[in-house]
Amino acid sequence: MRGPLGSVIGRYPSSDGSSQVGGIIRQNRKCRDVPFLVIFIALWVAMIVNSSFGFNQGNPSRLTYGLDYKGNVCGDKHANPDLHELELMYWLNPNQVYLSGLKNSQFKLANARTICLLDCPIPSEDTLNWVCDYPAGDIRISFNDWIDSNYDYFEFLTPEMRNTSLQLQGPCYPVIFPSVNVFWRCQYIAHPSNVSLRHWQQMGGVHINEDIIIDKSIHKSINARSSVLKRYMADIGKAWPVLIVCGGLLPLFLSVIWLLMIRHFVAAMPWITVALFDILIILVTMFSYLKAGWIRNDAISPIIGEHDPYYHVSGRELSHLRTVAVLMTVIMVVAILTSIAIVRRILMATSVLKVAAKVIGEVQALIIFPVIPYVVLAIFYMVWFSAAFHLFSSGRIVQNDCDSSCCAYDLESKKVSCDHCCGYSIHYTSHIAVAIIFHLFGCYWATQFFIACSATVIAGSVASYYWAHGGTSPEITFLPVFSSMRRLMRYSLGSVALGSLTVSFVESVRFMLESIRRKLKVTGTTPDGCIGKIAHHTSQFCLRCVEWTIKSVNRNAYIMIAITGKSFCRASAIATELIMNNILRIGKVCWALGYIVATLFFAVVEMSIDTIILSFCQDSDEHQGTAQYAPPLLIETLNDQNEIQRLTQ
Repeated sequence: MRGPLGSVIGRYPSSDGSSQVGGIIRQNRKCRDVPFLVIFIALWVAMIVNSSFGFNQGNPSRLTYGLDYKGNVCGDKHANPDLHELELMYWLNPNQVYLSGLKNSQFKLANARTICLLDCPIPSEDTLNWVCDYPAGDIRISFNDWIDSNYDYFEFLTPEMRNTSLQLQGPCYPVIFPSVNVFWRCQYIAHPSNVSLRHWQQMGGVHINEDIIIDKSIHKSINARSSVLKRYMADIGKAWPVLIVCGGLLPLFLSVIWLLMIRHFVAAMPWITVALFDILIILVTMFSYLKAGWIRNDAISPIIGEHDPYYHVSGRELSHLRTVAVLMTVIMVVAILTSIAIVRRILMATSVLKVAAKVIGEVQALIIFPVIPYVVLAIFYMVWFSAAFHLFSSGRIVQNDCDSSCCAYDLESKKVSCDHCCGYSIHYTSHIAVAIIFHLFGCYWATQFFIACSATVIAGSVASYYWAHGGTSPEITFLPVFSSMRRLMRYSLGSVALGSLTVSFVESVRFMLESIRRKLKVTGTTPDGCIGKIAHHTSQFCLRCVEWTIKSVNRNAYIMIAITGKSFCRASAIATELIMNNILRIGKVCWALGYIVATLFFAVVEMSIDTIILSFCQDSDEHQGTAQYAPPLLIETLNDQNEIQRLTQ
């Protein structure tokens, strides 16, 4: 059945100018889109240079641990003194913490005096505990003895030092508030010890502020966006064994098992997939009902208790939870009804899936081929994440420039000093931000490139099987996967680089627009009116549609690149025209189900199905509407004239 635009292959001859029918996979090919391959290689060179800067200047420990009053990173064994076991940051002066939490105060928590400890101090039940600065000067105790004595050498202080300590100027500071370790920060609990506070007052100490502001000030600092981002990066670095096992090896094992199940139980797999999808939707809906409080109590109360001071669900949050529950109910109903409605489509899709399963069974290298791009991506991600950790921590540690009068006793100079007493922070320059953005973009483009290469190799392998069917079957090589890899490496890397760059560019634009919107929302300059919200959601929807369309076109373009060896743009045009000319035949395969199947069955099955369908369309256009190379099962499924007439009507 020829489409209205005529035979696509007749209009697009092979790369050497001749029209070859049986040898379409083995036709003479040329290198395509070479400039984009050169750009991609240049990107890799730039990423290596960029990463070397991070490895040279960065210290991933800065992402996790805080800085002490000397500018040392807690837990750093190269610091002075050696802090390799002292990983917790503690604020020595509670009044500075209180002052930083006041709304109109110019004093920042980053300027408060901090020290690195082994554990968070707690008040004594019968006396007053102290936390003193690192021993130096006239304090002759060793560093280990200072740790063993719970950081307290108040009894060894001179009268002058004791007087300055009572003024909260050090070198020793009272432990009035209990503290607990929260993300390697000793979080104050704003309930002072009455015993410790009474001892402090009896000794003539200055007034210590008692207010929840002390708690909230540290809590706000710990939950700042920059702090959360650093913790995310640090957690990834610390949890790499778990990520490798649970996020890498286990999914790889399950993926191979799933492909084998498709190979041997192909008729049942679509039904199992639909059933598992519906069960998952039902479970998520029930969980939403549980969190909204519509099914007994929510899941939080039995764990931490309803009377916990930190347990509170506002009416607005409860309203959001109930809205999510209602939305999930609608999704659940639609999913179940859709599953019932597409039963006939599942039967049709199963026929195409059987052909794909047969291909995977005969070209057995397709089952283990995903291991190759998996290993390549695993190595790339390990190096990339390591470079990212160092880039995120590659700022310089500098002392803050503050105007606050914060005086502290200096053990070296033996006097109270009010100069340069401000805290330290990590200073990030603009070029570091650019380096991080470039590093992120490079990762996304490289990931899309590897995925595109994998898709092209799979498509080339399946196409070799399809186009060498019957009398030309000897043309199938012993290892079609490796033959497809060779064709990709020699001719099509530039085209793959162009396709992956297109997806990366669109995704980057959408990400930047979303970042700008979030920043405007924080500053309060976004339009809150109906028109502004409609414009925002419309733009986001359009960008997502463009992104989805480009990804779909790219996938089909990779198939045609593997089949014909054309450039990326020409292959996209051929694939689009083939689909438009044969929309009635391939429309009944149910693209929505194909999307779900592709998501769950991985790229091997997805590319096998798409390659078989596009090869069938191309085969039909070459032979006046009757495919010559298609397997009988596929011809029976896609050439149902009654179904075509029904769809036309």
